[in-house]
Amino acid sequence: MEVNSKETEAMTGSEQEKIDPKDVPWWTSSRLGLAVIGFFGFINVYALRVNMSVAIVCMVNGTALELLNPDNKTNVTDEIDSGCLSRKSGTAGNLKDGEFLWNKTTQGLVLGSFFWGYLVTQIPGGWVATRIGGKRVFGWTMFAAAILTLLTPIAAQTSYIFLIVIRILLGLATGVAFPAMHAIWGHWSPVMERSKLTSFTYAGAQIGNVITFPLAGMLCQYGFAGGWPSIFYVLGAGTIVWFIAWMLLVTDYPQDHKRISDIERRYILQGLKDSVQTHKKHKVPWVRMFTSLPVWAIVVSNTCSDWGNYTLLTGIPTYMNEVLKFDITSNGLYSALPYIGFWLGINVSGYLADLVRTRGILSTTWTRKLWDAFGKVIPAIMLIALGYLECTQSATAVGLLVLAVALTAPIFSGYTVNHVDIAPAYAGVLFGISNSVAALTGFVSPVVTGILTPDQTREQWLSVFYISAAIYIVGAIFYLLFASGELQEWARDKDSPEVEEMIDKDGVELVDMKRQVVA
Repeated sequence: MEVNSKETEAMTGSEQEKIDPKDVPWWTSSRLGLAVIGFFGFINVYALRVNMSVAIVCMVNGTALELLNPDNKTNVTDEIDSGCLSRKSGTAGNLKDGEFLWNKTTQGLVLGSFFWGYLVTQIPGGWVATRIGGKRVFGWTMFAAAILTLLTPIAAQTSYIFLIVIRILLGLATGVAFPAMHAIWGHWSPVMERSKLTSFTYAGAQIGNVITFPLAGMLCQYGFAGGWPSIFYVLGAGTIVWFIAWMLLVTDYPQDHKRISDIERRYILQGLKDSVQTHKKHKVPWVRMFTSLPVWAIVVSNTCSDWGNYTLLTGIPTYMNEVLKFDITSNGLYSALPYIGFWLGINVSGYLADLVRTRGILSTTWTRKLWDAFGKVIPAIMLIALGYLECTQSATAVGLLVLAVALTAPIFSGYTVNHVDIAPAYAGVLFGISNSVAALTGFVSPVVTGILTPDQTREQWLSVFYISAAIYIVGAIFYLLFASGELQEWARDKDSPEVEEMIDKDGVELVDMKRQVVA
């Protein structure tokens, strides 16, 4: 992509004067529009990711499996433990039996196959987005994911092996979503608005969970094409509608946007003056990147956060089902509450993070550190507290779970946005690196939980919670010690042709955004 005359004159002459953020539109801005359409994009990302978790309940013939394996039947007396009568209210009796005789092993392969692909494309996705722009990478991979979703019923009815292949390919496609979006925000987010813009965008993932679980459950029972296939047809079609809007409305760089106001364009570019510019092909500084402590702080924090998150969102419902005798997954409201709390927490913490930075209360570095620490230490304490609850305290347990999940939200204004702080032009690559390492916990954490809880006792589960809490705290400490909110030297490019074109003929440089903020 070449720099046109409009772009070369973008920041010359009188435009070099410092722009007051109060003069820049917000509610009618193009950057807010990007956040909104990105938000809907991540609703679709997670809708396509988690739909199988609900659909498989309708796809499998549970009654036939019980007849084939009578030893697996449960006895009502087994649900009484320490005087606690099971409060399970499973909905299986209200659902029609499915058509597939898949045992637990096969179901596990189908559900886990997504992550086999998801792990692979994190770094390549970030690198490609850095080279050609995140718009096309995010857009076309989501289109591919939509087509794969539409093919899912055919694959399932052909062979579970075919279905597993489809789910792997779906993971490959959606694995680039976060790195690609990070690459776009690296060029679109003003310095003082990064927390709330990125947080709002990625909060779509949580709303995707909130919408998909009840919608898929309803389509299971009342949908067309036999029930469960309609889940994939509806969500796949919805993603294609989003893809069309995305390709029409979004650009990789504010300079290319047809509807952006002149003052908003200048405001965004002003804050990116010192970073590597985007219209020129740059080699990724791999060596300096991998030897940067702030980069490793992000990687460690991401990995520790994901371990805790997997424990909260996958292990805790199992714990409450098997130890507290409370089936949280059978109640749509209880299933949605943690995600609703997470969504609310992401947006509130993002707004507060930018507020304290704008007012000079905290530097960018300390905002990232403190928000990250809060999003780990508080949930760590609540995890341990959950391990001490008795089966008669299910209401308290649900409350703690909701709060524990919701209060991890500040990490989105901690390490999650930090890639954009330290290297805006390479944010996609950095996110791919950290998230690919962190994704390994999706495999390791459930295995460790299974090893530590062979008898499913409260004492065994307590050891799981202590380990998860310790990992949370280690991540918080490492990030506190080594994280940075400053643009790194290896991500600077003051001498690039594009930056020189944004300096006036008298040699007066643009106003450096760092003079406006405490960083």
